[in-house]
Amino acid sequence: MSLWDDLRFHHAAHAGRPILSLFDGTDRARHFSIREGGLLFDYSKTGIDARARGLLIRLAEAAGVAQRREAMFSGAKINETEGRSVLHTALRNLDGAVSVDGRDVMPEVRATHASCEAFARDVRDGRFAGQGGRITDVVNIGIGGSDLGPAMACAALAPYADGPRAHFVSNVDGAHVHDVLAGLNPETTLVIVSSKTFTTIETMTNAAAARAWMAGRVADPATQFAAVSTALDRTAAFGIAPERVFGFGDWVGGRYSVWGPIGLSLMIAIGPEDFAGFLAGGAAMDAHFRDAPFTDNMAVMLALTGIWHNQICGHATRAVLPYEQRLARLPAYLQQLEMESNGKRVAMDGTDLHMDSGPVVWGEPGTNGQHAFYQLIHQGTRVIPCEFLVGREGHEPALAHQHRLLVANCLAQSEALLRGRPLDEARSILAKKGLSGADLDRQARHRVFPGNRPSTTLAYPRLTPFVLGQIIALYEHRVFVEGVILGINSFDQWGVELGKELALALEPILAGRESAAAKDGSTRQLVEYLG
Repeated sequence: MSLWDDLRFHHAAHAGRPILSLFDGTDRARHFSIREGGLLFDYSKTGIDARARGLLIRLAEAAGVAQRREAMFSGAKINETEGRSVLHTALRNLDGAVSVDGRDVMPEVRATHASCEAFARDVRDGRFAGQGGRITDVVNIGIGGSDLGPAMACAALAPYADGPRAHFVSNVDGAHVHDVLAGLNPETTLVIVSSKTFTTIETMTNAAAARAWMAGRVADPATQFAAVSTALDRTAAFGIAPERVFGFGDWVGGRYSVWGPIGLSLMIAIGPEDFAGFLAGGAAMDAHFRDAPFTDNMAVMLALTGIWHNQICGHATRAVLPYEQRLARLPAYLQQLEMESNGKRVAMDGTDLHMDSGPVVWGEPGTNGQHAFYQLIHQGTRVIPCEFLVGREGHEPALAHQHRLLVANCLAQSEALLRGRPLDEARSILAKKGLSGADLDRQARHRVFPGNRPSTTLAYPRLTPFVLGQIIALYEHRVFVEGVILGINSFDQWGVELGKELALALEPILAGRESAAAKDGSTRQLVEYLG
């Protein structure tokens, strides 16, 4: 049998075993958790036992995770469908040398970082100003990785934001750019247009709208624009001076790009020093990922837990549940990171996958989710593995009692998923309230929690720039390991292309310049209604 078969057989043989029973007479919590750099990753509340873990690690070894990992860090072109290296790690580890096609790319990386840092300082210190004086607001216009990363990070690190206010526009829906700009002063606003090619239709449409908005009050609006792009000809045509254009190599994918110039809005908001702390956290997780043996490797075991739940147990989704309001955008960020990376249907060689690929990733901060979808998680018919994140401390000492309540809720939810509530316990509770007979039986069944539902918890000291860097890098490496084990390319995204192509073809039809005759009946009907 293959390792996959061994894992499925082992799971089937123990399918009815309570997870709670695995704690009997053992120090399971210690043996099925990893501590690194102040983080604690606890996966003891899953069905993974010693045998399953051993098989999962052998699976990672057989898939060549270690070899593929070193190929990534060394600059090999592991993005084979696009012929590119994968070097987002180089953006956060500014020491040493990394070669791509025989050329060390690190001098360019360091130079770009220095340029971003100098510009950020100029904006924060008022040396770069708008027509109306010191910059008060920065609007980042991008989409996908050019938006989700910095938007998530700016919200997460709000306690460190002592620079201009950061705002984000991504949706081509005109309501988005309108509502963001409505409360701002054009004369003291800096706009950063983030598009590597400077052709992304949503981004450039919003950039044009922002320029028109600014032109109403600013004589030369392009002087208050910067760009994150490699298309110097297009940025020049837009009117942006070259010293305000910051590029990065094609070996950085959009959803992995917050560490470089795409993070410029974050650097301006929190300052270069705290941005350096963010990079340091990512670099620390890189070192751990490269050096730690698989059993003690946080990224590897997070990935193997995901493989166990999705490909072995057959759970099609996983919920990311940060008990930290400032991580409200983390589930959306991870949706792109994981679903765009591992939402594939063919292996590296182009053959069909023989198993499901990545899961559906979703979530919401606790405790809000408890009053929304946790009902389904606890008592629904489908098992949804949960990934809790929680900090030991908050940033508001005067509200420490609220943080204790937050932590208590997080721990209670994972315990409730593990333990559940059996029928006899529900009957006993209701009997004490005076219920009896058929009504007691009926009501008790509504209060049964099946339990035995898996979860993991990632605990951290406090959400600092360093810790956020650790967390993001951890999840990046998790996606990488899962992709290697599945035999897919986690670094292309062809699935987003077809819709873009069809949208470009539909716009002139909706405008009445072309006929919809060649479209299917449903699309023709919708064009007629919406056009």
